[in-house]
Amino acid sequence: MTLNNNIMSMSPLIPANTRDHAPRLQKPSPWFAVLSGVVTTSFIFTYALGAVAYNAPASKHSSTLLLVQSLSAEDYFRQAFNKQQSGDNRGAIADYDQAIRLRPNYADAYYNRGLSKAAIGDDQGAITDFTQVLQLQPNDAEAYYNRGNSKSDLGNKQGAIEDYTEAIRLRPNYAAAFNNRGNAKADLGDNRAAINDFDQAIRINPNYALAYYNRGTTKAAMGDRRGAIADYDQAIRIQPNYPDAYLNRGAAKSALGDKRGAIADYDQAIRQRPDYALAYYNRGNAKDSLGDKRGAIADYDQAIRLQPDYANAYYNRGLTKADIGDRRGAIADLRVAARFYQQQGNTEWYNRAMDAINKLSR
Repeated sequence: MTLNNNIMSMSPLIPANTRDHAPRLQKPSPWFAVLSGVVTTSFIFTYALGAVAYNAPASKHSSTLLLVQSLSAEDYFRQAFNKQQSGDNRGAIADYDQAIRLRPNYADAYYNRGLSKAAIGDDQGAITDFTQVLQLQPNDAEAYYNRGNSKSDLGNKQGAIEDYTEAIRLRPNYAAAFNNRGNAKADLGDNRAAINDFDQAIRINPNYALAYYNRGTTKAAMGDRRGAIADYDQAIRIQPNYPDAYLNRGAAKSALGDKRGAIADYDQAIRQRPDYALAYYNRGNAKDSLGDKRGAIADYDQAIRLQPDYANAYYNRGLTKADIGDRRGAIADLRVAARFYQQQGNTEWYNRAMDAINKLSR
C-alpha cells in the first residue's frame, strides 16, 4: 500500500546559515617576575586569531612572591585570561570581576568578560559588558561586532545589524561583520541584501568558506539551487572537511532531481560526521525516491538512533514501511511521529500523521 502519492513526506532539510564568531581576546601586557634583580619567569608568545598563549615555567621563588603580595588588576586580568584560554569561563569571569573592581575603567577586562559571558550563554550580561567597553572606547569595532553577536543570539536581529554596521564603518574590510550581518538580514527575510553582504565578505576574503556556504544557503532559500551548488563547491574546495556544505549541496542536488549525486554528498557528510542524524535522514529520503525502500528504512533507523525524538524520521519511516506492506510498523512509527509533533506544537504535521494513520487503519 503506497501512501507517498497522497501524503507529503518531509523534504530534505538544510542547516541554517552559520555565524562567524571569531572573538579576539584582549591580551595581557608582557610581564616578568623579578627577584633580586634576576628575571625568573619567561613567556613564549604565540599569536593565533589575535590571541596569546602563554607558557610560563613554574618558579618556586615567584610562587612565594605571589603569596606575600596582593594581586593587582593586571594580575587578576592575566589569571582570567589564562583561565579563559583553557575554557574555564566562569573562573575567568570571577577574576575579571576583581580586575574591574580594582580598575573600574579597565576596558579590556570588560571586553574579555563579555566574551566569557557570551560563551556560557549569558548574552544579556555580555551586551552590558560590550556596551561598557564602547562607553570607554567608542571606536572599538570588535566590541560592536561581539555585541551584535549577542544581540543576534537573543533574537534582536535588527539591533545586531546596527552593531555590525558600526563595526563595518569603523573597519571597512571586516569580513566577519559582513558575513554576520548577512545572516541577520537573511533571518529577517531580506535575502538579496544578505547576498550582497556575503558578496562583500568574499570580496575581502576570497577564501572565506563560511561566506560561500552562507551565500549558498541563502541562494537555495531563494530557489537558485544551481547557484547554491556553485557556492557549496567553493566552500568545499577551500575547506574539504565541511559536512554541512556536503549535506546542503546534496539537498540542492536532490531538489534538482539528481538523487544519486545527492546520496554521494550525504555519504561524504556522514564519513566526516558519523553522528550526523540529518545526513542519514536526507539520504533516506533520496534512497526512497530511487525505490530503495529498505535502504531508506536503514537510514531512518540510524537517524532515530542518533536523535530519538526525530519526528520527521519516524514519519518518513512510517510511510516507507507502508510502501513495503508493513502496515503495523507504519502505524506504530506514525503514532510516535504524531506524539512528537504534538509535543513540539507542530499542528500541521501532527494532523498529517493522524490522517496517514486513519488511512492505514481502514
